Amino acid sequence: MEKLKKFVESTAFQTVILGVIILNSVLLGLQTVPALNDVCGDAFSIADSVCLGIFIVEMILKLIVYRLGYFKDGWNWFDFLIILTSLVSDLAVLSAFRVFRVFRVFRSLKALRSMKMVSTLKHLRVIILAIGRSVPSIAWTGLLLLLIYYIFSIIGVSMFGTAFPEWFGDIGKSMYTLFQVMTLESWSMGISRPVMEVFPYAWLYFVPFVLISAFIVMNVVVGIVVNSISEVTAIQKKEETGDASSNAPDELENGEKIHLEIAEVREHLAALERLLDEEGKIKQ
Repeated sequence: MEKLKKFVESTAFQTVILGVIILNSVLLGLQTVPALNDVCGDAFSIADSVCLGIFIVEMILKLIVYRLGYFKDGWNWFDFLIILTSLVSDLAVLSAFRVFRVFRVFRSLKALRSMKMVSTLKHLRVIILAIGRSVPSIAWTGLLLLLIYYIFSIIGVSMFGTAFPEWFGDIGKSMYTLFQVMTLESWSMGISRPVMEVFPYAWLYFVPFVLISAFIVMNVVVGIVVNSISEVTAIQKKEETGDASSNAPDELENGEKIHLEIAEVREHLAALERLLDEEGKIKQ
């Protein structure tokens, strides 16, 4: 079991799995090309099944090594669900039967298999963990952004709703228009300038909104994610160094015990020599 654990955790094994993930991702992309799929469709299907089989073998090996401990790791759950959805997607071949046509929907789930790369590469795991860690702060920032949208939407409907009903006719249309403005996609020539032709001072409405939403609030979101990435990286480094330092006292302790035992053996030998000397003197 220990040898199997070393094999599963070895760099070579992880590298092979990463290579299979990349190969499988390329195959999934090639299957979307009609010309290639018509010629090599059968070969693609066989290779796809082989890749899925390798992923299943990897999961089984980990289950043998870790047993129920396998499910204590969130990334193992991630891999397990991806493999499960891949198996369900393969049931799409049963869609020829009316009862099983619902499985057609799961064909697209094969694309999720490429996400196994996230659980394999350490740097991608750091980014995912950082995003998860930053969700609460991003949620509060999103609430602030929603409040800004709401205020500017009311102003937009009040000021430009009559002249531009397709953009500012109601709160919903106004918020969608502001979303386009925030993304900076054709906001100047497509929206603000036509509005400014009718309302020359409309720039006092659009420019502050762009500055607040696109530059300030979105940069706050970026800052939150970057800070979370640095925190997660620092935590992981601390855990790695902590493991090394936690082993160091054990090694020192073992060394001290050996020295003490050697000293005790020397004392016993010295005492034994003294006894032998005393017995020799008595016989003489």
